[in-house]
Amino acid sequence: MFSLLPLVLLFPLCPASPLSPEAANAGAASINPATNGKPSSEGTTSFDGQSLAAIAPAPAAAAVMASSASISQTGWTVTVDSAQAGNPGTNAIDGSTTTFWHTEYNPVLAGLPHQIIVDMKSNYLVGSITYLPRQDGSFNGNIGEHVISLSTDGATFTTVALGTYIDDTTLKTTTFTPTTARYVKLQALSEAGNRGPWTSCAELNIYTAAGPAPPALSAGKGAWGPTIDFPLVPVSAAIEYSSGNLLVWSSYNPSTFGGSNLVQTITATYNIGARIVTSALITNTGHDMFCEGLSMNFNGQVVASGGNTDAATSYYDSPSNAWNKGATMKIPRGYQAQATTSTGNVFVIGASWSGGQGGKNGELYNPTANTWTLLGGCPVAPMLTADAQGVYRADNHGWLFGWKNAYVFQAGPSKAMNWYGTSGGGSQAAAGTRAADTDSMCGNAAMYDAVNGKILTVGGSPDYQQSDGTANAHIITLGTPPAVPTVVTIGNMAYQRAFANSVILPDGTVFITGGQITANPFSDQRSQLTPELFNPATNTFTQMAPQAIPRNYHSVGILLPDGSVGSGGGGLCGNCATNHYDMEIYRPAYFFTTTGALATRPTISSVSVASIKVGGTFTVTTGGAVTSFSIIRMSSTTHTVNTDQRRIALTPSGTTGTTYTLTIPADPGVALPGAWYIFALTGGVPSVSKTLKITLT
Repeated sequence: MFSLLPLVLLFPLCPASPLSPEAANAGAASINPATNGKPSSEGTTSFDGQSLAAIAPAPAAAAVMASSASISQTGWTVTVDSAQAGNPGTNAIDGSTTTFWHTEYNPVLAGLPHQIIVDMKSNYLVGSITYLPRQDGSFNGNIGEHVISLSTDGATFTTVALGTYIDDTTLKTTTFTPTTARYVKLQALSEAGNRGPWTSCAELNIYTAAGPAPPALSAGKGAWGPTIDFPLVPVSAAIEYSSGNLLVWSSYNPSTFGGSNLVQTITATYNIGARIVTSALITNTGHDMFCEGLSMNFNGQVVASGGNTDAATSYYDSPSNAWNKGATMKIPRGYQAQATTSTGNVFVIGASWSGGQGGKNGELYNPTANTWTLLGGCPVAPMLTADAQGVYRADNHGWLFGWKNAYVFQAGPSKAMNWYGTSGGGSQAAAGTRAADTDSMCGNAAMYDAVNGKILTVGGSPDYQQSDGTANAHIITLGTPPAVPTVVTIGNMAYQRAFANSVILPDGTVFITGGQITANPFSDQRSQLTPELFNPATNTFTQMAPQAIPRNYHSVGILLPDGSVGSGGGGLCGNCATNHYDMEIYRPAYFFTTTGALATRPTISSVSVASIKVGGTFTVTTGGAVTSFSIIRMSSTTHTVNTDQRRIALTPSGTTGTTYTLTIPADPGVALPGAWYIFALTGGVPSVSKTLKITLT
């Protein structure tokens, strides 16, 4: 099993509870948390025999946009819930890193939660804050789980960010949707190392927003917020099937990759309902899952193959919330494409980033037998790009789609497309080119209409790095393999993008977010902050509300159960300025009325079955009349690739009151078995989803 870590690098799976009066008083008698002296139980923060410095080199705070500015602390006042004599709240805004605010521990040990409210005396368009933990060598009081909220009047506060900070002494930056505010409240719900119920802060700074205020909701652009802070850079993300929670991970380390300790992965889980971020260190599988192949199997399990540990396989079982060790791949890989097939196997191909270069032909994982088999008939050569760095980059991040009769369609990033058959020893057949498109490394492909085999492709760059992204867009329509699909070139996006992410929404539109004009790993230069929405009814793109944080190399985008989108990550470059330890939540325009009020959303009262086989019929009862339904397969995503997501519109075959009869398509290549969201829609406004498991038999 995996080992759990103390709060934020590392912390428990629940927020820390305040101490009992007896324990609190005992602690107060023996421990002075505001001094450099540490109790014997504290020592040097460590886990699994490693020092904090060894496991987590100090990460730099995420970059505040260049045009943001620190607001002068002159004239500010603060209000705190508790302060130790000699460590008042004003120390957090005195401009000195040698002093700090500390909550009371003597003669009374004040329990969590704690808070500090800053009054800036005037309204500003606020875009970020920085929190600096105490700098005297002690970790006591480092803030872990937290909530950040803003107010113009000091009475009504709006939450703009929440999450958990990593347990070290580096500067923490939280960036959020630009909001007009005079008051900033930072609430500490836990102490990062679970050492005690205290809170400390050396400096709290507030910054003006980098850009203008977001457009009015009535403009139909949707809205961003809150920001979710993680104790790691979320490079990979997946939905936990049984809970609906969001699982993210980085590498063996929360802020960097590489090194020699490639036998573990640092993960975090965001409990969407409770709005709590927790973390676990995964050691039982002996697998650093950074740069892995990724997809979800028929049981809703996340399957991660290769990466930093180049031949390992791990799978995450959502009901038991545990990572398990899988079989070793035949060919070591990193940056491979991976897709679940219509027979329930998992196909991988490519990946010269790790495990040697070239010859990364296809192989197949059988989750039931826990075995890998080489497919001699599935050569990687036909899908190589003409990358300037050669095969090291040319076989990376394929756009794969499990389709009918155990075939996998490769839509890109090479301009050449291919069918790979996964039956027997495998097969390969050329499937034409993506019209006049270039090679499009780190672009996107999304199956927004699985019934009709329609795939949207957007962006990407001819070479992996130092290469301008395109704004190109195409619609691919699949038929029966290995027939060559049709490709239609549609109007370009407004912006060139490489390293962007695409997310299919319940109403059938596709949300494209992040990326940069020139593909440049570990850089936020030339970032595209304005997302676009693809409308399949018109094959056009519309610009949406801008996001506050760049999302480029090592970023993720994923659909959440309520129909919102998580856009997070970017970086993982150690002591750099482009590590983004967070995720912004985007609420599409369907969350709101034309006047900006929250829309009335339909509700699903019940679903007649928890699981159903392909071709099966079931009923859904809603809280009122609805106009349509859709199902979207739950997702796993990394490095701009999401081979899981696909959408199917379901038309009721019968209605009794508010109970609707629906039928799943009979072809498992279309309705790929696994975990799906089901949404009811009224006039394009979706419900919060329910979960449906589609099975092969």
